[in-house]
Amino acid sequence: MFAWITGLLQGGGALAIAALMLLENVFPPIPSELIMPLAGFNAARGGTSLWLAVLAGGIGSTLGAWFWFALARAYGPDRLRRLVERHGRWLTLTPSELERAQGWFARHGAAAVFFGRFLPTIRTLISVPAGLARMPTGRFLAYTALGSFIWSGSLALAGYWLEGGYEAVSTWINPVSTAVVVAIVAFYVWRVIRWHPDA
Repeated sequence: MFAWITGLLQGGGALAIAALMLLENVFPPIPSELIMPLAGFNAARGGTSLWLAVLAGGIGSTLGAWFWFALARAYGPDRLRRLVERHGRWLTLTPSELERAQGWFARHGAAAVFFGRFLPTIRTLISVPAGLARMPTGRFLAYTALGSFIWSGSLALAGYWLEGGYEAVSTWINPVSTAVVVAIVAFYVWRVIRWHPDA
């Protein structure tokens, strides 16, 4: 996994970084905690410049969050609830979980959008209640972009500064990153199997 992502970032540059970060927010196959440090590592090795890597990561992350926000905003709470009631097993979401997410967003609002960018899984899910609550698009994008650029920049800087040590740790980063992807898939399958409409 380490070698594959590094090769992809070296070959695709900023476009690959943006695409991976967008996908991480639409459906998290590879976590940003792996993508952006490797982008920083690649920048330290003379690949895509650090500022461009951070820019691409922030843009990709923001666009991925906006996808779910726009979808939820267009769908509306009533239609989304019907969708969850009908296809909740495959979405691994129950109507009660949807209601809890809406209530949590109602209590925390813009702060939830900003701080949600720093939390795995939450960075994807928080866009949905924000869209359902019809949060102003400009406000949503501003808080999302701010959090995304801070998060992407911090991870990229970590990879950039630790460039000299990355070779040494790559032997365990590779199996760990593969295990993370396997765990995500296994968790999804477990949620599908254990799903119950009243859970």
